[in-house]
Amino acid sequence: MKLVIFGLSISSSWGNGHATLWRGLYRALTQRGHVVRFFERDVPWYAQARDWYAENNGLILYSDWPSIRPRAQLELRGADAAIVTSYCPDALSARDLLLESSQCLRVFYDLDTPVTLDHLQAQEPVPWLDARGLRDYDLALSYAGGPALDALRNVLGAPRAAALYGHVDPQVHRPAPPKEHYASDLCWIGTYAADRQPALEELFVRVARARPWQRFAIAGAQYPPDFPWSENVWFVRHLPPDEHASFLCSARLVLNVTRAAMARMGWCPSGRLFEAAACGAAVLSDDWPGLSSFYQPGEEILLARNTQHALDALDRSDAELKRIGAAARDRTLAEHTSQHRARELIALLERVREAHAFAEAV
Repeated sequence: MKLVIFGLSISSSWGNGHATLWRGLYRALTQRGHVVRFFERDVPWYAQARDWYAENNGLILYSDWPSIRPRAQLELRGADAAIVTSYCPDALSARDLLLESSQCLRVFYDLDTPVTLDHLQAQEPVPWLDARGLRDYDLALSYAGGPALDALRNVLGAPRAAALYGHVDPQVHRPAPPKEHYASDLCWIGTYAADRQPALEELFVRVARARPWQRFAIAGAQYPPDFPWSENVWFVRHLPPDEHASFLCSARLVLNVTRAAMARMGWCPSGRLFEAAACGAAVLSDDWPGLSSFYQPGEEILLARNTQHALDALDRSDAELKRIGAAARDRTLAEHTSQHRARELIALLERVREAHAFAEAV
């Protein structure tokens, strides 16, 4: 298949969780013989932190929509499917182009489904959607499963909706030798988000304050000056993807904190969760509906609902934590790699294409 994607970013992982996911899918799809073209608007904040370049001209950077529209139209002529994503700055223009000039499958992939639905419920604008919702697409893919799929159909009018969960590329995220300058008892990787801050303070900040003799590490972007740092918390402003494994493997325990909207909706594991598990790290996560569908609590992952739970997890022996990390890695390699999601994506597209062919033949 040839897939044309209009997305937020694949070239820079700075300040977004989309890029790493797309890189894993890109590698998996191209290794299976599929052709991928990813259209990304070239903006300064990603240009200054670009840490990936596609092979075989798969990445198409552009300055504005009018300048790239003819190229997009050309690429769509031979495409089997086109995917428009949440947070794509030209999502509506790309959708209109699909309606005007393309016979390929029209797909919307919401990598931020709980955020989208929260904005709609609060009657706030969603820049990647308009009054038409998802009615003009053949398929809506969702980063979240469970009730999110019903909402995409019932609220936004998607004719079909399916989950395409997060994943990890095990060639990038795998066990790595620890590095002394990353060493910590508990670490966290994530961009600052106000709706995640209460949980982060409960499970990280207060834990660090309660254990001044232990070392804690944060890697991420956009943290405000008034973030409640303490002397035993070490900060890495931008951690390149090729350093993630070393950072994660240098900690006794890795924290996973889910954004509030994702946690409320459930069935929405973050890409960071799979990355840590693929590295064989012991993961301590906040709890949310559906988490046990991905990892078994107590065996493959540890859960914390408050500061004391996190402190109890830190008190587990190194042997216990290593066993939990190894079990999580086994589960990840068996079910949650980018290759698994690439196969799921192609299977979903083929089913929609077959349904269209059947409808036309009737």
